[in-house]
Amino acid sequence: MPVAALYDIHGNLPALTAVLADPRLAACERVVIGGDVGPGPMTARTVELLQELGDRAVWIHGNCERELVAAYDRRGDVAGGLWERRSAVAAAELSLAQRDFLAALPGTATVEIDGLGEVLFCHGSPRSDEEIVTAATPPDRLAPMLADVSAAVVVCGHTHVQFDRVEHGVRIVNAGSVGMPYEGAAGAYWARLGPGVELLRTGYDSEAAIAAIRASGYPDAEGTIEDLFTAPPTREQATAEFERQAAAMRA
Repeated sequence: MPVAALYDIHGNLPALTAVLADPRLAACERVVIGGDVGPGPMTARTVELLQELGDRAVWIHGNCERELVAAYDRRGDVAGGLWERRSAVAAAELSLAQRDFLAALPGTATVEIDGLGEVLFCHGSPRSDEEIVTAATPPDRLAPMLADVSAAVVVCGHTHVQFDRVEHGVRIVNAGSVGMPYEGAAGAYWARLGPGVELLRTGYDSEAAIAAIRASGYPDAEGTIEDLFTAPPTREQATAEFERQAAAMRA
């Protein structure tokens, strides 16, 4: 049976609810939660809903799980820029049990999938949850990231843009973002694996989601609404920006 990959949900509960109700996901034996379940407008409820998947779920952490845990541990401190304030607000929703659950997540997971063989799930790259991989990442920059990979397929996220490419004998798939996609169109983006690779989109009620986000108390809710529905970044814009960031990190 196929396996679903849900990445970068970012507390967007309406998007996650729609994906979990999608018949294409219902047919999946396992659901990989690929990191960055928050921060977002409804982070604690998002974690709770995902935990209801029980043993069907395979979890890994992204960079934002680490940030949420750190924000929880310094709770009450809401200083800093918008991202820090969002992390603080989202972390304040979490229970201690949820904080501990997120803190204990592994960085990668390997799943054997019919038709694909061994598939390695990571958040950024196989060696870092913050490393940037896009459809435009040069092969020479990818080589060291894949040096220790034995799996035939690597599934990642972090950049919120779906792609499917082969480099250095490894198929690299970005599952996209359920909760904050950079695809130029609203929706929840995810992947289904086995026996092939399907990059999917699930639509959901934007008006209901906008109302829920506005009611959540999330910092700069209007900015989130703009990114999701009013003027979502295109995949070309996002890819160019992430490659700029990657170049700056290497400089």
